[in-house]
Amino acid sequence: MPRMRSVGLQLEAIAPGGSGMPLYRAVKRALLAALESGRVAPGQALPAEKRLAALLGVSIGTLRHAVDELVAEHLLVRRHGRGTFVATHDSTRFLFQFFHVERRDGRRELPRVELLAFGRELADDETAEALHVAPGSAVYAVENRLSLQGRAVVFDRLWIPCALFRGLSEKRWRERPATIYHFYQAEYGITVVRAHERAQAVAADRPSARVLGLAVGTPVMRVRRTALGFGERPIEYRISTIHTAVHDYVHMLSRPARAG
Repeated sequence: MPRMRSVGLQLEAIAPGGSGMPLYRAVKRALLAALESGRVAPGQALPAEKRLAALLGVSIGTLRHAVDELVAEHLLVRRHGRGTFVATHDSTRFLFQFFHVERRDGRRELPRVELLAFGRELADDETAEALHVAPGSAVYAVENRLSLQGRAVVFDRLWIPCALFRGLSEKRWRERPATIYHFYQAEYGITVVRAHERAQAVAADRPSARVLGLAVGTPVMRVRRTALGFGERPIEYRISTIHTAVHDYVHMLSRPARAG
């Protein structure tokens, strides 16, 4: 089958029924492959609908169905009058997709992040399982304290594989200009697509109590998160201890229906 080209983008026309799945899902898979490979970079516009539909050999309606799903998954973003763009990890996306702690009255804001520790260590069994690496593999280990409205609320401990983030240093980490996920994307071409989380109520241990200014044994929430990239590849394992005296962990389970 001949390849069809667009500026900065190369795609194959999709044969109806040839993929063994609904046509719009085959279109979605083709677009995901283009995003994962970097053929369309974060912040870059997709070709116009007519051009992209022609490249893929599908109707505009089929293309829109696939794009709608990718927009709902925060991988693409539509900008009125300008087109559809590959989503970037800016502060707004972080706040509303990945940071779920807000004050009980509903006030939501970006946390102030204080780096407490940065170094290399060997992955223990739990970290290795979460990151799909062998126990004892080299990982970067980071500890952060997150404050909201001047109050220490979250103690984050996170681990990322050294093999994915070669050349990372404490200086580069400390001096990043934006969020951690933006840093992964901008500096290493690694995009966090979604995250898998497990939460439980626990008593604050001594390290968490010290960082958050609590008495040992104070009730807190502990959230274990594995951040996933394209193809469900684990990128980061994080354990967050959250002081919930004034703040809640809020996660929207479904999206409101679109007008019209």
